[in-house]
Amino acid sequence: MKHFLKGFVYAFRGIIFCVKEERNFRFHLGAAFHLFVYLPFFKVTRAETGVLVILCALVLALEAMNSAVERAVNCTGEYSQRAGAAKDMAAGAVLIAAIASVIGGVVILWQPDAFAAMGRFFVRHPAAILAEAVVLIVWITSMRNA
Repeated sequence: MKHFLKGFVYAFRGIIFCVKEERNFRFHLGAAFHLFVYLPFFKVTRAETGVLVILCALVLALEAMNSAVERAVNCTGEYSQRAGAAKDMAAGAVLIAAIASVIGGVVILWQPDAFAAMGRFFVRHPAAILAEAVVLIVWITSMRNA
C-alpha cells in the first residue's frame, strides 16, 4: 500500500513540475480555467460538462506526456532522427487533441445567448472586467517566463 500511495506523490510532483516548467501546459491549464469560469453562462447538460472535462483532461495529459518525451529524448544530448520523430509525434498528439477539443467546445458552447449574457454581466459588473484583465495579464506573463 505504501508504494501505491507513493505513486500519487510522484504523479502530483510531475503535475506541479509541468505547471512550473512547461509553458504550453500553463497555456492549456489557463484555457481550461477560463472555460470553467465562464461555463455557468451556458446551458449545458451534465453529460456535456463531462465531455468538456474529459477534453480538457486529455489535452493536459497529452501535454504532460509530450513534455516527458521531450525531456527523455533530450537526455542523450545528441540529435537522432528517430528521437526527433518521437518528439514530433508526441507534439502531434497534443495538436490533434487540442483541435478536437476546440471543435467539441464550439459544438457544445455555440450559444449566442450565453455570449450576450456574458456581455451584460461585464457591463453590470465593471470590477469583473478588471479582475479578468488581471487574470489575463498573469496568464500571458506566465507564457513568457518559461
